[in-house]
Formats: sequence, C-alpha cells, structure tokens
Amino acid sequence: MTSTWEPRLSEVAKQLVQPDGIVGSDFTKINKVARKVGIRFDKWQQGVLYLLLAKNSGGKYACGEGGLTLSSCRQIGKTYSIGNAVYLLCMMKPGLKVVWTAHHSRTSDETFTDLSSLSEHNPLLEAYVDRIRRANGQQEIRFKNGSRLMFGARERGFGRGLHSVDVEVFDEAQILTQSALDNMVAITNAAPDPLIVFLGNPPKPGDQSEAFADKRATALAGTEGMCYIELAAPDGSDLDDREAWKIANPSYPKRTSEAAILRMRNLLSDDSFRREALGIWDKVDTAHAIDPTRWKEAAVDERADGGRISFAVDMPPDRSSLAIGACMWYPDTKSAHIELAKFEDTNANGVAWAVDWLAERWPRTCSIVIDAQSPATVIVPDLKKRGVRVTLTGATDMGQACGRFTDMLRDHKLTHLSDGQEPLDLAVHGAITRPIGQSGALAWNKRGSDIDISPLVAVTLALHGAATTLRDPTAKRRIIRLP
Repeated sequence: MTSTWEPRLSEVAKQLVQPDGIVGSDFTKINKVARKVGIRFDKWQQGVLYLLLAKNSGGKYACGEGGLTLSSCRQIGKTYSIGNAVYLLCMMKPGLKVVWTAHHSRTSDETFTDLSSLSEHNPLLEAYVDRIRRANGQQEIRFKNGSRLMFGARERGFGRGLHSVDVEVFDEAQILTQSALDNMVAITNAAPDPLIVFLGNPPKPGDQSEAFADKRATALAGTEGMCYIELAAPDGSDLDDREAWKIANPSYPKRTSEAAILRMRNLLSDDSFRREALGIWDKVDTAHAIDPTRWKEAAVDERADGGRISFAVDMPPDRSSLAIGACMWYPDTKSAHIELAKFEDTNANGVAWAVDWLAERWPRTCSIVIDAQSPATVIVPDLKKRGVRVTLTGATDMGQACGRFTDMLRDHKLTHLSDGQEPLDLAVHGAITRPIGQSGALAWNKRGSDIDISPLVAVTLALHGAATTLRDPTAKRRIIRLP
C-alpha cells in the first residue's frame, strides 16, 4: 500500500514566527466539523489554521494583538484554507461578524462567489445559511445563528462605518497603505476577542505595500503577539527548478498543476515569476541609515560646554509626541554635540509647555528651527507672540541637514549622550532614508509604522540651525560710547 506524504507547515515555511503562550486552538473543533461536511485541509494548511485560531491561557486568541500575516506565492490555496475556516467559524459561533476585504472588487467578488457556492453544493452547509445577499457593495452570507460574513473592496471604501467586527481578513494585503489599515482596524475595537488576518504575495515595485512590509519587518524583528508565515523558495533559486516550485507552493503538483505554473513562467518576467510563483520578496536594503557602530563610537558621558546652543522641534504625523532637539556648536573645532532635550506625550501634556520652555531659553539661543511641513509648526504663532524668531526650513534644508549629520558622524565631529536618550536611540536605530527631489539628496524616514523618528529629526535640524545661523548670543558686543 502506498501513502501520499504531505508536508507540515514547519517543514515548508521559509519564515515562521509563532505567538507565545499557546495552550490550544479552536481549529481542533473546526477541523472535526470540516471533515463531517467534506472539507479537507492539507497538513500545511492545518498548521496555518491552528496558529490562526490558537488560544492562550486567558482564553484569548494568541495572535490577537498583532494578527496573522501569510505571505506566499499565488495559486497556493490561501483563500481556500482561510475562507473555509471563517465560514465554519461563522456556523459554529452565533453572532460572529466577519469582514473580508480585498483591494480590487474583482478579487472580493471572486471570494464571495467561491464561499457562497459552498452551501449551494453541500446540503449539510445549506442548513446553516439563512440567506445570501448578492447586491454590489452588500455581498453577504447570513447564517441562521446570526453570524454574518461580508465582502467588499477597499478601493470602494468598503468596511468603514462598521463596528464590533470579530474577524477581519485583508486579502491582497500587498496593496494596503498604513492609513487604510488604520481606518479599517478600528472597526474591531469593540469586539471582545478580535482576530485580524493579512493575506498577500510579495509586493511588486509600485505597490502601496507599506502596511504589509511593516508587518513582515515587525515579525522578523521578534515582536510578540503576532504570527508571521512566509512560504517561499530559497533566495537565488533556479526559476525552472521543480523542487523550488514545490518548496514555494506545497499545493504543487496536487492542487496546483504544473501547467498552471508553466503558464506563469511563460507569461511573466523573471522578476515577476520570482515573486508570483516562488514567493520571494525583492531584496530590500535593510542597512541602517545611521551606522550603529559610528553612533556608538560618538557616545559620551557628558557634553563639553563652551559652544553656542540651537534647538529644533518636531512631531510625528499623528501628533502623538513632541520632541525638542538640542545642539551645541563649537565654532573653533567645527564640531558639535547633539541630544534630545525634551520629549513629551502630547496626548497627556499638550504642546503649550514647549512654547514656555523655548521662550525662556530664546535669549541665550542662536536658533530655533522647525520644518515647514512638520505638525510642530502649530506652535510657531505662539512662539512669535513671545518674541521668539523661528527658522522654518524646506526640503532643500532637510537634505543638507541630514547630509551634514551623516558627514560629521563619519568624521568623528559629532557626539551625543550615552545615557538617558532612549527615544533618540530608538529613532536612530529605526531610521531609513528617503530621496528628496531629483538631486540625490536624502532625508530620514522610518522603517516601520510604530517608529517615531521625530527625536532624530529634531536633533538633525538643531545641528543644521547651529551650523548655519548668524545669530550668536554668546558673542561679546563691542560698546561704542558717544562723546
């Protein structure tokens, strides 16, 4: 008698990050029901679903905080496994509310058609369905126990305005901006034990993939409370190697035929095939914008006095914090010392304190800088009323400021405090660069959505202000006495 070997998830996953504290999983019950109604999951799919529905000792979903992210090639069976699982979950849990979104309406329509056809071809499932709504924008499977499975496209604004959603599935997650994610995740806030799923393929150049890429980077950095699964062939694989196809797609050749993959091989470019059929992400420059070794070498226990002082202010886009960076510039040696002078939670402390703090120091300060595009410009009118002259900078200044910062750090002309500067250290570690205009200039950017680089921007602009200002309150003024 011959047996057909099936790979387990742990045997095929290129990356597998599991949440801690798993004591069991709802999948055990769901899989029993699945078998009774004729739905069978492959072993690797069972592994995915076990982790998706895993519970901790408190009875909550183990990946409830960060969700489950699955990155893979196409035609692997993501929709089959996750779709069937949430369908069965709706059958088994009364009053469950599930939202399935895709970027394109074509994709959400196809998923709706596939899942609504389950009951049409299976009397055992049909007994649980109340009705199916097919109107565009209102596609929904309603179950007799009050559960609802709703479908729609993000490009048409679907999902906003809903509330108390228990399960949210982001299909085509490789086309998902952070702002779109922020708008959609809020609809799960009132649910007692929400579950969020991200399904996608490696993004291609031009895809608005910031949220998906951030989930991947966050998971690989070891963040707790989330599950990340990446199914892909090894980097550098021969594109025509059938073994690489099998590693990337555990459904090949059983569920996904060789003809289907050959079709992609013949029609797609090599880069596209690498992403679409082998699940391999494009290489991303993960180098730090600021060399960690040089940053460590520049640390000092105490700053040296004797220079002129400049400050700069910055806030992140969500206005959740305000950072004041300081710089002491030593004109004789053309060196400088930077540090984070103040860093406050604006939700708790507001911003008025920053006006008072800066106005008090202005007489002894050579410059106060704020980028013209920063939310921190909100304090400019109040500073002006207090007699403080604020220097507003633009894109060109930012490029020069970041370039000066990098050059001085490289040339050992820049120091910073070794202790008590954790927000600045985190910003430096999480910073990458972004291009400014066509000249090749670069500015700081953040590696992930949960990183606040405002402390780094603040000290960078403080350095720029100190290096470029003509004002010097420390200079001795010559007094001319009239006869």
